[in-house]
Amino acid sequence: MSILNVAAYKFVDLDDLPALRTQLREAAAAQALKGTILLAPEGINLFLAGVPEKLEAFLAQLLADPRFAGMPVKRSYSAEQPFNRMLVKIKREIITMRRPEIRPAQQPAPRIAPRELKRWLDEGREVVLLDTRNAFEVAVGTFEGAQELGLRSFSQFPAEVEKRLEDWRDKPVVTFCTGGIRCEKAAPLMQRLGFREVYQLDGGILQYFEDCGGAHWRGECFVFDKRVALDPQLRETATTQCYACQAVLTPEDQQSPDYVVGVSCPKCAAQRRAA
Repeated sequence: MSILNVAAYKFVDLDDLPALRTQLREAAAAQALKGTILLAPEGINLFLAGVPEKLEAFLAQLLADPRFAGMPVKRSYSAEQPFNRMLVKIKREIITMRRPEIRPAQQPAPRIAPRELKRWLDEGREVVLLDTRNAFEVAVGTFEGAQELGLRSFSQFPAEVEKRLEDWRDKPVVTFCTGGIRCEKAAPLMQRLGFREVYQLDGGILQYFEDCGGAHWRGECFVFDKRVALDPQLRETATTQCYACQAVLTPEDQQSPDYVVGVSCPKCAAQRRAA
């Protein structure tokens, strides 16, 4: 497990993005890192991997910038580099919701620590656990009893969650996602819509795994790199993706005669037969 993987984000007002992109691209290249850094006027979102000493040196330089000071960083390890190249992109948003009035840096929602959420679940407290991720991610694993919205993309979240306003308005709602970034927008939006008690799981699923293991969790957690999924011990699993259709494939799916590495899987083969 010689490769360090990190995920981090921060909502903070940024300007002069082209210069910042150049600076970060050069710093990442100097340390031979791979992954993706997204920059937008609302902040930064990054997923990087590399030799631990080199990646830690890059992070030390990044966090020395007052704009990024205190940014939480999630670490895990893998045997191989999970990214193919290094990209630094300028985007309109670091997580796309298309609701510019939601500004997490100025209007954050209350957070609940992973251990506190576990205590609530241990006690059987009434709470709506709202999975803000896309449907294919939810299918890989989620909390026991979690609610989900059948999303194809996060930009659908506002319209879909508003449909649940009457059902959940007066109930405590805890939003969660992989690392927390989607909930930074989901929870404030829900407050604005009229949900009265909304929290975001601090650090997301990955922080919950680090602090609480797999308590109250079923399955794995999808991640957007070549590892595909992690277990509650933050280890890469045997789950993979189909090269042809990008469907997530369990070890059982991979036993199908329709699974040909790099060519097809049972899911896209079934779609072709149905057509």
